[in-house]
Amino acid sequence: MSELFDAVDALVASRSPLPPAEERKRLRVAHGLTLDEVAAALKVRRATVSGWESVKKPTEPRGPEREAYARLLRQLAELYPAPATPEKPAAPVSATFTGAPNPAGEMPEVPDPVDEIAESLHPTRATPTSRPPGTQKATAAQARTLPTGDASEAAAMTASENTQSSPASVAAAPAAAPRPARTTRPSSTSRRPGVKKAAPTGTPAGSADPRFENGPLAVVDVEDGQVLAYCTGGLVLDVPAKSLPALVDWTLREAKLGAPKLSGPGKDADPLIVLTEAALERYGLPVTLTEEEKHAGRIPEGHKVIKQLARAEWKLTKRGFGPWARIYRPATGSERACVQLCIPSWNALDTRHWGEAGQLPPAELARVLGVYASRVMTPRGSTAVTGLELMTALHPPTRASEPDADGRRHSEHNPGSLGKDAIDPMNWPPCEVPDGHPVLKDLPRFHVRGPAEKLFEEAYDWARPMTDTECTLRHLVGIDVNMAFAAGANGLNVGLGEATHVKAPAFDPKLPGSWLVDLSHVDLSRVKVGKEWVELDGSRLPSPFTPKGEPPTGPAWYATPTVAYAVELGYEVRPIEAWVRYENGRYLDGWYNRLRDAYLATMADLGVDADLAPADFLAAMDGYKARDPELAIVTMAIKATVKGGLGKLRERPRGEGWRPGEPWRALSRPTWRPDIRAAVISRTRMNLHRKIVKHAAFTGQYPIAILSDCVVYAAGGESPLDFLPYRQGKPLPGGFKLGINPGLVKHEGTQDVLWGEEVRERFNAPELNLARYIKDGTITDVDNGE
Repeated sequence: MSELFDAVDALVASRSPLPPAEERKRLRVAHGLTLDEVAAALKVRRATVSGWESVKKPTEPRGPEREAYARLLRQLAELYPAPATPEKPAAPVSATFTGAPNPAGEMPEVPDPVDEIAESLHPTRATPTSRPPGTQKATAAQARTLPTGDASEAAAMTASENTQSSPASVAAAPAAAPRPARTTRPSSTSRRPGVKKAAPTGTPAGSADPRFENGPLAVVDVEDGQVLAYCTGGLVLDVPAKSLPALVDWTLREAKLGAPKLSGPGKDADPLIVLTEAALERYGLPVTLTEEEKHAGRIPEGHKVIKQLARAEWKLTKRGFGPWARIYRPATGSERACVQLCIPSWNALDTRHWGEAGQLPPAELARVLGVYASRVMTPRGSTAVTGLELMTALHPPTRASEPDADGRRHSEHNPGSLGKDAIDPMNWPPCEVPDGHPVLKDLPRFHVRGPAEKLFEEAYDWARPMTDTECTLRHLVGIDVNMAFAAGANGLNVGLGEATHVKAPAFDPKLPGSWLVDLSHVDLSRVKVGKEWVELDGSRLPSPFTPKGEPPTGPAWYATPTVAYAVELGYEVRPIEAWVRYENGRYLDGWYNRLRDAYLATMADLGVDADLAPADFLAAMDGYKARDPELAIVTMAIKATVKGGLGKLRERPRGEGWRPGEPWRALSRPTWRPDIRAAVISRTRMNLHRKIVKHAAFTGQYPIAILSDCVVYAAGGESPLDFLPYRQGKPLPGGFKLGINPGLVKHEGTQDVLWGEEVRERFNAPELNLARYIKDGTITDVDNGE
């Protein structure tokens, strides 16, 4: 039994409650303790204790240090109670430390830690709060809250949820919801921490907007026969709905779920309901899809639940009832009636983008999706779909006009948006569309378009053999550009309307479009870097004009950033023809700012700040995912939102009986814009090549391999600091710089030079792209470039 008691004690200690960071500092100062004294007592560094007290970006102690630190603070709290009326609003301090009375004027009961563990191991149903006849369960007065573990962790969703973050400051980003206390009782359907008390009347879970006071979403689960909705901020609501149509109605009428619009002319975000396996069984839906249903992406239209929805006059979108079903009634005026469903067991949360989120217990899943919803937007589907929807949410296609003579307003085009109507498929430039597009229907069936017929702007996949000198070095070090494609979108001028065809135009670097031009005369052995001409070893550099790094051999189609870079390198360009867009603007700026702020705020929560010195940054990145695996999932989803959203701009046909030459569904969207995707990829590739050239000109070092946004160099040491030219902590201007901001680089991985030569010899591939395997060194088969 002693082993069990020890295990329970260790479990309690791992979740010892702590007051907010500012209260920790107040207690230490009140007792006259210095940071050094506390650090010495706890056997940690001074900077560690300082981080625990940081109000702006606090860190959390773990393991035995947490238990000892909590004990210190409890004793200090007894000696120096918190002021009855704080000078400024602060996060609520745990009753363990303050003994403050509850709203009813009673002193709160301080639960025994062992009893809390026992409660989580064997939860009991709290006695329902009495209600007047006719009152529904899901009122704020009956809302339950989950124990949130550490009271000092970031507060729950605030009024800044789903509002545009200020580009100038990441501090304005919403705080991550505190991690719910975990239960140790295994269950195949659900796991829930013990519910203690009802939340006070009017307690907001995620938004200051009273319409959405319970946050943007809820994870619906069933436990002991009771349907529960786990919201953000640890809130739990009783769900009275007995059927799926009733659940939809309850969500819209009583749950107070949703999020405010991101832009003035936009629309509020629809509530998101996530159904666990237990909830699926409760509402008559299959826990998993059959192979036929997976292929179709939906359950059959004759399913009994779909019939229930139809009888209740609810409709489904054309996608049907799939992993991301949308249930709605036609809008009446400005009132929307729509609920978005997410079904993880139907693979709604793709593990490539959401990791193990689909396997999390309800409370933890609500936290992950809630942080993402507050910082990016409420998910509307896959991360790719959400990335595309975010563009529209920030730049709605229409707005209300000024009042006319009768005082009425009308819908009109919103300047800076892509409009509400898609470009006619037959008006697209042939060079910009993928194979099979209707505008290419007259091409021979097996015709392969070359560079002079097709715009081919893609990410790098290039490698070269190592020189004898490089082979004498010991290591191959990979660096990766943070959110490279987001950085490529920042400040980029893109077309907003249809393209105009011109012959023999003068090149204009400010005019978005596609240009047929011969760049084969650009010699990388002699280029301009800034205002100076420099001599380089062009044979060890990839061409900036092709994804494979091979020099062009004649005229080819390029996006504006590629041609502009040729001019920047000091060479004249003479386009033969072009498709240009005179209506243009920086459409993606708001999208970039929103995703950048979301990424930086989440990484800051993981202990990786934007202003760290190079060595400190590398140390902070080491093992950052383990500090909070749930927030690490959010960073993965944010990055997938960037790449997926850009990919959706050129969505290909997805079955449905499509044949080459026929239009497909995505062509009817105003956001089907392959030209914008090409421009972003072009600019991203030029940004990377510019850094490579500046690095080569300054250091004489050349890349061994490049894959998308990862670059591999041979170096004498294992760290990027062993080859990046830092002087007194400052990087090479315009070159690679370590940091977490988009466009800066992080350490991707290090392998031995002998490893690189051995795998190339093993596969008889002297130009095997080592950047593909530099992270962990694992190679399962020779790569084919896909």
